[in-house]
Amino acid sequence: MNYITLTGLTAPACTTFSFLLQAIRTIQTKDTSGISFYIYSLFAFGILLWFLYEICSSNWPIIFVNGITFVFRLQYLGIK
Repeated sequence: MNYITLTGLTAPACTTFSFLLQAIRTIQTKDTSGISFYIYSLFAFGILLWFLYEICSSNWPIIFVNGITFVFRLQYLGIK
């Protein structure tokens, strides 16, 4: 595995993991008072666009990570 591939896999893993912990806490506590619905919706839409772009590019590791991120964003927005 070269450093470009490693970077490409590490970046989305870090961003997904960083929000995963917050998403789990929000799901458990149901407290979304500090979250802007509109900004978070825009972020979720951006993740969806990345997900669709990667499907068209057939970049499966990134598709997987962005898919997980998008699912957690939807759960977060559902609670909000």
